[in-house]
Amino acid sequence: MHIVWGLKQGFTQASHFRVLMPCNMITVVIASYKYGHLAAHCIESLLSQTTAPARILFVDDGAHDCSHLPNLYPDIEYILRPQNLGTVDNFHDVLMRVSTEYVLFIGADNWLRSDAIEMLSSARADIVTYDIVVTGELKEEIHDRVPGETRSHQGDLYWDREGKHHGSMMYRTSLGQQVGYKERYADGIHPQEDWNLWDRMREQGASVVSLNEGLLYYRRHRENFLKYDHLVDALEEEA
Repeated sequence: MHIVWGLKQGFTQASHFRVLMPCNMITVVIASYKYGHLAAHCIESLLSQTTAPARILFVDDGAHDCSHLPNLYPDIEYILRPQNLGTVDNFHDVLMRVSTEYVLFIGADNWLRSDAIEMLSSARADIVTYDIVVTGELKEEIHDRVPGETRSHQGDLYWDREGKHHGSMMYRTSLGQQVGYKERYADGIHPQEDWNLWDRMREQGASVVSLNEGLLYYRRHRENFLKYDHLVDALEEEA
């Protein structure tokens, strides 16, 4: 069966199947730092959407482990940084390159449900949040991070985010660009740049809509922790 992907041309065709039209209002940014070994799964989840996003932009923030991806997936766009900018500067730079009505950032170690873009394209608000399915080898760690906020779900954990922020919320690009990715507070580890975006956008009167669907699979895994030197010893003790 012959399948032709035409994201750059603005359409997708599949023989013997209906033509899947792209959603021209959404750009998805895949952000990677030391996730090159997991990124293909994330990319595939976007290429197999029931409705294609207008643009997929992949950025490697100087980890140099994603150079194989352009050959495997030539129809998406890439920023392969020679040096690490850090989360805040990296996200802010990419945000300023987006021209569609909405934008959504996703970590390259996570993935979207196959109908996520289709569902998001029907939502109209300045910020669109949705629920998360927490998965991966260290998914139980989420109990320590957000105690009492998740429930069992088909072997994973379901995280209800109705009316609440998360790092892969979809938001109106123009308003996001006015606010920008900045540090909400500096704790030395997690700059909470998406919290700043959420806080400042809401202060400016942003409307918020929630989809009660688990559209994002949030993978909790060893590499989440090994980026931070102070957590390495703790993980080694647990092993």
